[in-house]
Amino acid sequence: MLTPNLLPAVQSALREAGVDGWLLFDFRGLNPIASGMLALDGMVTRRVFAFIPAHGIPVAITHNIEQGAWQKWPIEWERERYSTWRELEILLSKHVRDKRVAMEYSPGDAVPYLDRTPAGVLELVRSAGAEVASSGELVTRFYAVLTAEQIASHERAAVIVAQVGRDAMAYAAAQARAGTPAMEHELASWIMERFSRAGVSSDHSPIVAAGANAANPHYQPSASQPRRVATGEVLLIDLFAKEPGGVYGDQTWMGVMGTPTPRAVAVWEAVRDARDAAIAHVLTHAASGRPFSGGDVDDAARQVVTERGFAEYFTHRTGHSIDARDLHGSGPHIDNFETREERLLIPGVAFSIEPGIYIDGEIGMRCEVNAYIGESGATITPRDYQRELIVG
Repeated sequence: MLTPNLLPAVQSALREAGVDGWLLFDFRGLNPIASGMLALDGMVTRRVFAFIPAHGIPVAITHNIEQGAWQKWPIEWERERYSTWRELEILLSKHVRDKRVAMEYSPGDAVPYLDRTPAGVLELVRSAGAEVASSGELVTRFYAVLTAEQIASHERAAVIVAQVGRDAMAYAAAQARAGTPAMEHELASWIMERFSRAGVSSDHSPIVAAGANAANPHYQPSASQPRRVATGEVLLIDLFAKEPGGVYGDQTWMGVMGTPTPRAVAVWEAVRDARDAAIAHVLTHAASGRPFSGGDVDDAARQVVTERGFAEYFTHRTGHSIDARDLHGSGPHIDNFETREERLLIPGVAFSIEPGIYIDGEIGMRCEVNAYIGESGATITPRDYQRELIVG
């Protein structure tokens, strides 16, 4: 949230970026970054702008009938009001003409999580006499960076998620050995119940995928299509949870209900080693202080999968941003595959590392941990992450 205390840091970053200000725009939730920064409270059904200049006092451009939503806007900052589209355009031109402004815009839609400003609004701003630049690094620094309290919340969630993941694997293995294999959807419900008892929650059910179902990265178990977790099968459990008001821990654990086949071992080792290559890249560069991007980390993981002969089956980015508002956040992603992620991984950002191999109709594996960047290095969560395939 943008506050008077945060303003000096934002304005310093604007000057460093060579822009005259940050122009925040939203309409009915189109831009969650702007709505999160402005913390509007109440009904907002008209277009809103807020201009944060590199020097001077911020100004909000607000609709006359929706003043109540701006109660958190500091009283010492300026607030303009409009009713007609003509008034809106005049006010916009008044504040941005002949200026270079940052907006939630990604040239060529290189990073969709950042590309939140509609093309028509960009045309409007340009016609008002402004040059538009991307706010990507500003979003990383002032929207995606976690506080110390939020990082601590993530750490606590990671411990719980890891324990529930290991316990779920053990439970599935015990049921398979007893000849009463659990259903995928039943195991998903078991995990959600364990989360509830531990005081954490998730916005949707975990992925529990057995056998060839694990080759579907977004598979969802269902009581309408029940599937047993049987002896001899690979089991993928992707689970995520957070404390009330906290930050998610997001992990994927892999096991086999019985003795793994040589094929399963080969796929597992490729995925694990790709994850570890990404982890090594993060730890080394974060400790050295050298700038690096999420795209660099994706390349490190993807190289291992390619060398093992599974490149065509690694069909998604290596990881996603985790910010205080979303599990799949708006900060830098670990991606040079689906998108062109060039934003730097700076202290305070968190993200997943989760390479996967998915051979349709046969087998799927993913191995996921999380990481966050500190002032003098990086930390991987959970601290005791999976090193070997769990054999039940």
